Amino acid sequence: MSGSTTILHVVPFDDWNADPDRPYAPASLAVDGFVHCSPDAESTLAVVNAFYRTAPRPLLTLVLAADRLDSRLEWEAAAPVPPPGVPADTLFPHVFGPLNRDAVERVLEVQWDDQGQATGLREVT
Repeated sequence: MSGSTTILHVVPFDDWNADPDRPYAPASLAVDGFVHCSPDAESTLAVVNAFYRTAPRPLLTLVLAADRLDSRLEWEAAAPVPPPGVPADTLFPHVFGPLNRDAVERVLEVQWDDQGQATGLREVT
């Protein structure tokens, strides 16, 4: 899919695999009205370090083809502010509906250092 915009979504392994025959709908969809995503790997790692350090592991990152999403996608400013390390003018992709699994191009796993900081993303084999 050359030229396709990709966005990233963080999800615990068990949540992603809980119901593999259905679109994925995290709790944020019911609570916030959309699925939180990130525009790139750097922002994703900042989000993980700000909000997911105590989440169940392994922690996955879905790489989604924006043009294959069944639900509406909007780019919006972080509210109230983006996580530390992310520029204030960064727009975040929000998906207003469940994530259809055929939009997933790749699945990556969050890598951690000895201090519990997310340091990278690697291919799931």
